[in-house]
Amino acid sequence: MPDPWQHLRKLTSARIALGRTGGSLPTGEVLKFSMDHALARDAVWAELDLDRLEAEVTDALSPAPPDTDLRKDAAVSACGVVRVTTLAGDRATYLQRPDWGRKLSPDSETKLTAVGPPEGVDVVIIVADGLSALAAQRQAPEVLRPLVPALLAGGLSIGPVVLATQARVGLQDEIGHRLRARCAVTLIGERPGLGTADSLGAYLVFDPKPGNTDADRNCVSNIRPEGLPPAVAAETLFHLITQSLVRKLSGVRLKDERVLTGPAATTILNETQIDRKTLVHE
Repeated sequence: MPDPWQHLRKLTSARIALGRTGGSLPTGEVLKFSMDHALARDAVWAELDLDRLEAEVTDALSPAPPDTDLRKDAAVSACGVVRVTTLAGDRATYLQRPDWGRKLSPDSETKLTAVGPPEGVDVVIIVADGLSALAAQRQAPEVLRPLVPALLAGGLSIGPVVLATQARVGLQDEIGHRLRARCAVTLIGERPGLGTADSLGAYLVFDPKPGNTDADRNCVSNIRPEGLPPAVAAETLFHLITQSLVRKLSGVRLKDERVLTGPAATTILNETQIDRKTLVHE
């Protein structure tokens, strides 16, 4: 018998309207559950392909075309890619010692101290594996491609992009502090869920320094094509970053007070209207 709630699945990738066979789930849904669970476990243990990620991030940092009015000189002098590690030397240790994932290894401390611009920068961006390297690998370059040009067009200086492995969100405080950044943004793989093994989170903190708490951070979550599209996430991050620098704050005191008006937002609204029409007709 057709499931009367089946049409709702067009609106979300969440596990709803699964149907039933007698008192159990249909075999197809049981198999899909097992597959999603396996993908989530694999995502936790996956490793970043650092060479590929560095190439994609470098491409996103490339200077804008000559006919644009960007601060290309500032971009070229400050941007670059730096790889760092944390005190958690391997995945098993990372999972057992979250506090070590928030501290740089001694070698990485020295490396960052050497590359940081003496005058500091407005924004430092960190790409971290977190609990899903798959998410960072897939989504982070797609966020950086629109975000970096927007920041440069706004006259902001960007420090070297830091690729961090075995990293937690709190690592942004130490990295931002060492690079003398006014603001730090971390793109990090979120804890995988069933059907969401490649979901990226973005965390923003003003005045990064040891001692900051989660209340000092803003979070933009579920960044992926089936959730919050990377282009829309970049718009949101640009707004939060500029507001953070102007108002000199972040976290619970900084809210996204915009009305959705951008092209990507229009696309989302149109798609939602189409789905609603389909729902009404059915």
